[in-house]
This record gives sequence, structure tokens and C-alpha cells, in this order.
Amino acid sequence: MVTATPLEEELSRLAGSVPDPELPVLTLEDLGVLKGVRVEGPGRVTVELTPTYTGCPAVEAMASDIERILHDHGVAEVSVVTVLSPAWSTDDISDEGRRKLAEFGIAPPRPQRQPDGPVSLTLAIRCPHCGSTDTELLSRFSSTACKSLRRCATCREPFDHFKEL
Repeated sequence: MVTATPLEEELSRLAGSVPDPELPVLTLEDLGVLKGVRVEGPGRVTVELTPTYTGCPAVEAMASDIERILHDHGVAEVSVVTVLSPAWSTDDISDEGRRKLAEFGIAPPRPQRQPDGPVSLTLAIRCPHCGSTDTELLSRFSSTACKSLRRCATCREPFDHFKEL
């Protein structure tokens, strides 16, 4: 594994601060789609981005926003490349990203990978408004393909759930 230079770390921080175009409450760092930033030469940078799913329409907007922020900070040539392997997973969402989703009223995805830990047996989706697990599926798709629409039986509020992948 190659260690990032201080410049690469700073450029990664800038690129990671870009809001997700579909969920602007999250940054690309929160979402876990920013995989790396490499300085290729003076004024030349390559950014690796993994889409949440193949064909995600937000990738073009993400790439454009990354290019803009890095150009604004003096990088002349920015190349954003799509990396499909390893595939993105909802486990890539940071703890801060999960907190932001819940605070925004979207139930975060349940963790799928439990390294060296117990396997979760619950299938319940917790309401981001009242915390109840008594929720029901209204639609498998919501405003974006990565979310479903649910309703809490306790507080009766509808909410989006970021689906696990």
C-alpha cells in the first residue's frame, strides 16, 4: 500500500468535501465513494471514484464537482476515473455519514459486514423520527433507486431508508 503525500491528503480532503448530488446532506467522503487521489505530476491529479452502483447517474455530477473544486484550488488537470472493483457497499458509508442520514430523516443502511463480530439477526428498520422498529415498507423505490419508502407504525411518519448493498 502506497502512503499518500501531504498534498494528496489535502486534495483528497477537498475532493471528499464535495456534497453528494442526490443526498447533499452527505459528502463523498461520508458516502465512501472517493477511493483515492494521486498526484501524477505538476498540476496533474487522478481521482478514483467508485459509484454506488453501475450506471449511477450521479457519477458525472460527482466528477464535475470534484474537477471544479480541485481546479479552484490550483490543480490544472484533473482526471476522474471510475473504479468498479472492489464494488461499493453500504458498509463504505462512514459512521458520520450514517449519523447525518438519520439526523436528516433517512434511515441509514444496516451494516452488512461484521469483521470478527456477531452477525446481526434483526431485519428491523428503525424510524429516524421516533426510533421505533415497528415500520412497514410502502415502496421498494423512493426518490432515488438506492432508497425505499417506509412508514413508522408508531409515529405514522413516512421516511426514506437507504437500502443495504
